Amino acid sequence: MKKLLIAVFIGFGLLGYIGVQMSPPVVSTPTREIQGDRQPSPPRSMETTPIQGNDQQVVSAYQNRQSDVQVRGSAVVSRILPDDNEGRRHQRFILQLSSGKTLLIAHNIDLAPRINALRVGDLVEFYGEYAWNEKGGVVHWTHHDPKGRHVGGWLMHNGQTFQ
Repeated sequence: MKKLLIAVFIGFGLLGYIGVQMSPPVVSTPTREIQGDRQPSPPRSMETTPIQGNDQQVVSAYQNRQSDVQVRGSAVVSRILPDDNEGRRHQRFILQLSSGKTLLIAHNIDLAPRINALRVGDLVEFYGEYAWNEKGGVVHWTHHDPKGRHVGGWLMHNGQTFQ
């Protein structure tokens, strides 16, 4: 038994020495990614290049009438709507994508901070779950999941991350 334990420790040491990285098992989520299989981290600041013109994911999901798809992009606020206060509260606003399509953002303000300084014309980066509708779709899950069962999303506005 002692020899087996020593062999295991030596084995892990060799794996670490040659650069093999051990990672925890991936927890599956109910959403699907259009591209890639990793959740992007929110940008650290607006010094990073905004994802302008990257609405291909949203346009594709809209054209294919897909829902439950993780999307990431950036767009300009074209309209700020009243909060939805029924059930869980959501801050709502419309983004105008570079393709001309519009997209509703429904940001859960019971789980994530509200974007208080949001104004029409502001650039907002987003990562969340897309749900199809005839008007262009909605992105929700723009926040962390306190139960850890869903991919966490975020919004970025004026260098600040809201998740």
